[in-house]
Amino acid sequence: MKNRLVYSEFGDNGDNNDAIARPTPDLPPQQQQLRVQPTRKGRKGKTVTVITGFQSHPDTLKALLKSLKRQCGAGGSLKDNSLEIQGDVVERVVALLTEAGYQAKRSGG
Repeated sequence: MKNRLVYSEFGDNGDNNDAIARPTPDLPPQQQQLRVQPTRKGRKGKTVTVITGFQSHPDTLKALLKSLKRQCGAGGSLKDNSLEIQGDVVERVVALLTEAGYQAKRSGG
């Protein structure tokens, strides 16, 4: 069956996912204001340190997560543009992020 495309604004290959994808802002660390808080909600009583407020590309966040996990000696994950580090390591994470140039402050309990 032939391609019955009548008009295409982005070329004739039919693959315009790159053209309609939302750009991800990649602000420098000095312009990002991060919140670091411990939480236990939905984690069966286990404390997790959550870092929110990132405006970076996912590859940048993956590299930062790997560095924080190594320096804290804990596991963690990247979920919905926020980082989760296992354990109550808020003070250590705030110090590491501030040292890396981010504007980080403790939030919540």
